[in-house]
Amino acid sequence: MKKSKFASLFLSSTLLIGILAGCGAEEGNSSEGGDTIKIGANLELSGAVASYGTSEADAIDLAVEEINAAGGIDGKQIELIKVDNKSDAAEATNAAIKLTSQDKVTAIIGAATSGNSVAQVQIATDTKTPMISPSGTSTTVTVGDDGKVNPFTFRTAFIDPFQGTVAANFAANELKVKTAAVYADNASDYAKGLAAAFIKDFEAAGGKIVAEESYVAKDTDFRSNLTRIKSSNPEFVFIPGYYEEVGLIVKQARELGITVPLMGADGWDSPTLVDLAGADALNNSYIITAYSSEDPDGKAKEFSDKFKEKYGKDPNSFNALGYDTVYLLKDAIERAGSTDGTKIKEAIEATDQLELVTGLYSVDENHHPIKSATIIEFVDGAQVFKTKVNP
Repeated sequence: MKKSKFASLFLSSTLLIGILAGCGAEEGNSSEGGDTIKIGANLELSGAVASYGTSEADAIDLAVEEINAAGGIDGKQIELIKVDNKSDAAEATNAAIKLTSQDKVTAIIGAATSGNSVAQVQIATDTKTPMISPSGTSTTVTVGDDGKVNPFTFRTAFIDPFQGTVAANFAANELKVKTAAVYADNASDYAKGLAAAFIKDFEAAGGKIVAEESYVAKDTDFRSNLTRIKSSNPEFVFIPGYYEEVGLIVKQARELGITVPLMGADGWDSPTLVDLAGADALNNSYIITAYSSEDPDGKAKEFSDKFKEKYGKDPNSFNALGYDTVYLLKDAIERAGSTDGTKIKEAIEATDQLELVTGLYSVDENHHPIKSATIIEFVDGAQVFKTKVNP
């Protein structure tokens, strides 16, 4: 998941970064000898995409409670320190500085979105603090523009190109459609990356793209674009974007008589989507996500039961990814036998077939996860497990 415009990413924090880089960052933060292990959570708890961050925060709390009740990590209790990045990249940078320089956390969980995760990369690198984004799907979270791997940055979710490929194969092979339209947020690298991957793989599977339209975040009237899409007579429409706009797009598409299957990626996955689009409009729509509470896998069902008992509702994929990130970090710290950032980073890099709620998890040379994706269908406003796709 990527969301944020961060052209002036470090403007508000340049001085602090300079101070931080010169203040003992060589050794990194470590809780060696203490009674607790401090873990930071840099999340979107307010602002435009608070639905993502608060979902992850709920599940992080659940995982920490479970681990602490079972004796902690190597006998040490987890001390969770949350900071609200307000769905803003500059705030995410400042939050990372606070967590590393003031709170001296061992590792950072977050952000939920790719842009706010990228905003922390330099801080994580300078302080040698492992950072794991639960749902930052852009490749730039772990690999810089120069092609080099960001050494202390990881993710729990699969990457954007994989989602585009999954959508293309699902449309061509499962739904058997031959023509498709693409309607993407032109201001979002997340949406553009997904659209590019979908087009490439759909055409490779023998499909034809009959329309490409774009919108910009915060738009509210999509009827003119949707009318052009309708006139192209696609059998399928791929809409990579975020729930705020997608909910309105789906609603208006159905009002205009577009009845073909609609599909998006993890940016759709918010309870707010149903409120915006309406349950009926979402019928015959699909999303790619990391998790379904209806997944027949035993570990997924166990998590669903625990989450529902604590919060009184079914978990979504952001809940599952937040929960998994805590356990991924726990596993790495235990295998490292240390809270030293470099040793934890090396342990995460060596993760192979770790059993998590969202499936078996391994790490490749680019710090990308090797894991499955889940496809969910909307039925009368409910998310229904459709199938699982392996990498």
